[in-house]
Amino acid sequence: MDKKYTVRSVLNDPAEETEREMGGKKTAASPLDRVKKWAMDYLKRPHSEKELRDKLSQKGASPEDIETVVALCVDYGFVNDEEYAGMIVRHYAASGYGPGRIRMELRRRGVPPELWEEAMEEFPEGNETIDRLLVARLRGKDLSDRRERDKAANALFRKGYSWEDIRAAMERLRSE
Repeated sequence: MDKKYTVRSVLNDPAEETEREMGGKKTAASPLDRVKKWAMDYLKRPHSEKELRDKLSQKGASPEDIETVVALCVDYGFVNDEEYAGMIVRHYAASGYGPGRIRMELRRRGVPPELWEEAMEEFPEGNETIDRLLVARLRGKDLSDRRERDKAANALFRKGYSWEDIRAAMERLRSE
């Protein structure tokens, strides 16, 4: 039977653990225990390995302690870049962002590039999203007004859609 692990059960709360061991007296936690505590606090929501490493480094942890804690978190599945990448893709796609912007976000969050394409498979197929965004952006404005079309196209480009996808969406809108 597989045991379900939690961040707290694996990393332990160093303050509580030390207090229990010393019969209720508080003692200073070891540097590794402090790093575990920082990781436990940081992992209350999902993060990438790089984000965890950066946060622990920012807190002043030694490289050895960082590697120990990150390896422990990866081994127990508390940090999983593959799942995290899929979550990022789903979240940003649901918010109306295009592939370019999502890849930029994956890069910013430190997800390894070799995981991007598999995660991008979760990006919804079809043109419904870009078409819906284009219609909402134009809000019944005259499609023959070049300035309005350019504003709408630029907004979609900033959201991460390619010029080819935007051009195709404009054509579909004109043909309706």
